[in-house]
Amino acid sequence: MLKAVIIDSSAVARGLLNTVLLDGGYDVVGQTHTCASGLALLLKHNPHIVCIAREQIENGEEVVREIKTGWPKALIFMVSSEFDAATIQAAHAMGVNGFIVKPFKADTVLNTIRNTVIAMVKRQRAALAKDSAEAEPEAGESGDA
Repeated sequence: MLKAVIIDSSAVARGLLNTVLLDGGYDVVGQTHTCASGLALLLKHNPHIVCIAREQIENGEEVVREIKTGWPKALIFMVSSEFDAATIQAAHAMGVNGFIVKPFKADTVLNTIRNTVIAMVKRQRAALAKDSAEAEPEAGESGDA
């Protein structure tokens, strides 16, 4: 079961997203209203998924960099009621993996997370296949010498 942490200043939003994730089969191991306590939850639980409100990121982009550095395999989802192209582009550049739109629609949230996880697995498999394909000729060449 994939573990998730929710960081959002709105208790209502945290509660709703918590319910959607739990109903979708995710293990919500923590939720909080500040980045500092969110990082503490990440240290404690080492989650696979981090859902963080846009305003938390706008208060300091370094939180995304810190999450990416400390938990490079964690998927980061920005949560907001509105997204524009500039915000999405800037978020991707920071390392955000996906976007969850408020108000939450359970199917949309779960599909967004699922599709992002699938895309990540496909990228990892492609990278592994490429690495092994590149390594095979080298192994054959060293054996022939």
